[in-house]
Amino acid sequence: MADVKNKNKEKTEPSFRSGYIAIIGRPNVGKSTLLNQILGEKVAIVSPKPQTTRNRVSGIRTTAASQIIFIDTPGIHQGHSLMNRRLMDTALHTLDDVDGVLWLLDAHDKIKQEEERIAETLRGVETPVLILLNKMDLVSKGKLLPLMERCAQLLPDKEIVPVSALKGEGLDIVLNIVEGWLPVGPQYFTEGEHTDQSERFLASEIVREKVFLLTREEIPYGVAVTIDEFTEKEEKNLIVIAATIHTERDSHKGILIGKRGSMLKEIGKQAREELESLLGCRIFLELFVRVDPGWTQNPQALSEMGL
Repeated sequence: MADVKNKNKEKTEPSFRSGYIAIIGRPNVGKSTLLNQILGEKVAIVSPKPQTTRNRVSGIRTTAASQIIFIDTPGIHQGHSLMNRRLMDTALHTLDDVDGVLWLLDAHDKIKQEEERIAETLRGVETPVLILLNKMDLVSKGKLLPLMERCAQLLPDKEIVPVSALKGEGLDIVLNIVEGWLPVGPQYFTEGEHTDQSERFLASEIVREKVFLLTREEIPYGVAVTIDEFTEKEEKNLIVIAATIHTERDSHKGILIGKRGSMLKEIGKQAREELESLLGCRIFLELFVRVDPGWTQNPQALSEMGL
């Protein structure tokens, strides 16, 4: 993390504050939605499926007084596969590198074992922690208060803020608290930058999101996307992208392609339209599907896919 900070250092003002804030929680509590809402830009993909976020996605919020680099981590849960263990390592190791932690819980749900394990981990860190109860707009005050009491038991003396990541409610309070945690420091990224992720990475994530959203329960999370070609043709205001969707089973390949290629065409259409909006140019997107049996248990395959 320190190398990243030094590499991106641009300016330091006497009163300017900057730092890194991790967003953690179990799968599907709204971490990516929270990050996108704070930034006013989409930098993290969102779907109803668990483990949508696999890499540490950084989102950057810059004001005249501060710069906050938010890190959206994979959902913390118990998993036995090699991929799941790597995802958990990614999430938990983040806590050692940041200036504060936002622990997001679903206020519409009960405290589960994953939350108890997260609380146990957080009790052992010196980093400031703020507990956020998401989806407050869906929960009555009578149900919210017992949850707040339980959180106070799990992590005594930590502030608790009800929020709605989807609607943006309560986020002003959160940002005021977070800015108070930040040390005096430089502006690491220029104004207008909302993420440190490459355009290639964003392209692979957008394709993967469309796979999740369009196939729903038919395809499990054992899908990855790699970018085979990413060629910018500035004179034509065009980017040519070739991507491969990797899956573990032949039966999943048939679902991803669909009857007469209909599913793959729709995945490509939706991904292309969103990429054109995000990148501000025309996109030529070509998709392929490849079966890689057991890739989620293969260390080499996981590394090749950025996990």
